Amino acid sequence: MISTLTPDFAAALPDGGRLAGLDVGTKTIGVALCDAGWSFATPDRTIRRGKFAADLDALRGLVAAQSVVGLVVGLPLNMDGSDSPRTQSVRAFARNLAPLGLPVLLCDERWSTAAVERAMIAADVSRAKRAERIDSAAAAFILQGAIDALVRA
Repeated sequence: MISTLTPDFAAALPDGGRLAGLDVGTKTIGVALCDAGWSFATPDRTIRRGKFAADLDALRGLVAAQSVVGLVVGLPLNMDGSDSPRTQSVRAFARNLAPLGLPVLLCDERWSTAAVERAMIAADVSRAKRAERIDSAAAAFILQGAIDALVRA
């Protein structure tokens, strides 16, 4: 089940359980995890993209190791809210996650990377460290927004 609506996603989830956030790029997938009580999201890792089968295997391993019950995927909409070719690519990626058997929530991620980069600059994180951590931190930003909405729903 893929949804853009938080209540539909919440209805497909068990009560509690870890969620994973994904910031899907052309070269990497930023990954974040939240606690089972849906309180806070933390950056986890960055997966280098390859063939989709390899990406799916990496995500399957993460799901099994971390007991993930749902996925939150950042959806890169245009600034006016319309779809772009990149948006369609991420929608296709989300559809291809079906073998994992988990509900998927597509979340607007228009400002996630910019917000995370501003915070890292304010914290005086070097360019090299920012480049290394930006994708998983953006995934945590996306996931935190989703879990905040889930708790309110």
